[in-house]
Amino acid sequence: MRRPLLAALLIALAGPASAAEQPLKVVASISILADMAKNIAGDRADITALVGPDSDPHVFSPTPEVAARVAEADVVIVNGLALEGWMDRLLESSGFDGTLVVASSNIKPRVLEDDDDDDEAEHHHGEAGEEHAHEAEHHDGEAEEDHAAEHGEHHHHHGGLDPHAWQSLANGHLYVDAIADGLIAADPVDADYYRANRDAYDAQIDALDAEVKAKFADMPAASRTIITNHDAFGYFGDAYGLTFVAPVGFSTEAEPSAKDVAALIRQIRTGGISAVFFESGADRRLVERIAAETSATVGGTLYAGSLSGPSGPAPTYLDMMRYNARTIAAAIHSDS
Repeated sequence: MRRPLLAALLIALAGPASAAEQPLKVVASISILADMAKNIAGDRADITALVGPDSDPHVFSPTPEVAARVAEADVVIVNGLALEGWMDRLLESSGFDGTLVVASSNIKPRVLEDDDDDDEAEHHHGEAGEEHAHEAEHHDGEAEEDHAAEHGEHHHHHGGLDPHAWQSLANGHLYVDAIADGLIAADPVDADYYRANRDAYDAQIDALDAEVKAKFADMPAASRTIITNHDAFGYFGDAYGLTFVAPVGFSTEAEPSAKDVAALIRQIRTGGISAVFFESGADRRLVERIAAETSATVGGTLYAGSLSGPSGPAPTYLDMMRYNARTIAAAIHSDS
């Protein structure tokens, strides 16, 4: 009789420890960050994304249900670099008091500078532009400025930091490091587990990075300019020697100027563009119009700010990067 009583007593005493062993509740702002976190956290966390697959984080609008999920979270992972303009209000309204992880905290961001033909445009580069920004004011943003720069430098006037840093696999390492550090801060008991998973994931990222670099290594310079919906692939271009041009800036909410669109059309007609692509979750009408007016062939759909669903071609971060690289390379080879 003593053994059952002793076992019951031990179970009762172990109550608080058992509660501590419950998986962390982790909320990531976008599906890309959620997948990275799953690779590091494994079975130690329940992870959800606020902006799910095939969705656009630029136009996401939180609901009361979303606020409730954030309030219950132990860890919230955000991209930063002004991607989630809605996040500060959401964190405040939800009363979140857990560990906040800014996944891009170690990234050196790209900066989109405003230009103007009459040199009257002023520059604005966001909150974190100490070494990345000119110290000047900018217009209040309600009236668009028009300009067009030839040879792959078409920019909508949407000055600021490029938030799409995950589009470089080298940056992927920095994201993974920041997420692992955040999970360890929230759950130091499992630190070794998170570090081991991080290291294994880093090895996969390295292998894919080498694969992508090899894919673009021998492509001629004349075949390396590409059009997409908005300016989301600059980090990819910097990493792998491509030039991406877009009729709008970093946000899909931006509206292109007629002058920028006309410049892109001229460049395609003169043979300066290798391929035109749609982006998953983005409005296709502008790219369709450009393709129709130039008879350009659309090379396919790329994933910029979200993953695909489980049955799609890009259900994980590594799948997304591999799929985008293969899709771009196939279109370039077809054009050349």
